[in-house]
Amino acid sequence: MMNISQLVLASHNAGKLKELQAMLGDRVHLRSVGEFSRVEPEETGLSFVENAILKARNAARLSGLPALADDSGLAVDYLGGAPGIYSARYADGQGDAANNAKLLAALEGVAEAERGAQFVCVLALVRHADDPLPILCEGLWHGRILPAASGTNGFGYDPLFWVPERSCSSAELSPAEKNLLSHRARAMALLRQRLGIE
Repeated sequence: MMNISQLVLASHNAGKLKELQAMLGDRVHLRSVGEFSRVEPEETGLSFVENAILKARNAARLSGLPALADDSGLAVDYLGGAPGIYSARYADGQGDAANNAKLLAALEGVAEAERGAQFVCVLALVRHADDPLPILCEGLWHGRILPAASGTNGFGYDPLFWVPERSCSSAELSPAEKNLLSHRARAMALLRQRLGIE
């Protein structure tokens, strides 16, 4: 068990800070790296794990505090795991609608059975910037890619991601339901175990 009362989240995204704080509970206070710097590190890793560690080390260096980073995205089986680590900038940074349109175009005519996909989340926690033993927790959320968008909740690829256990898209789930099922929720449940937070 690790005694950590506050963590710096390696993200400037207020929504992600709120979501992860809710999942962590009130035993650990989560602060944004934006309190210390507006500079984003270049994500030069070739995997979710590498990028999560890179972001966590950067946040720890900037703040002098233990840091938590999340690297997540969508991996589509038919596309060899793409868009993967490039999920947020799949359509050259033009936003969610463009990313979704590009994904639908790439899967045009592909049979339902071959449209398997998973949302991936890797959480990396470092006690300090040069921590030789980062804590890594991975969450996978299996589903498939729909032929057209459905639902208005969530963000990113949620309208295209079919959730078999609920027979709806991720964008048709309530935020509370998504926070129980998602890749991020699964990774965070493992991290809570590692930190001894019940």
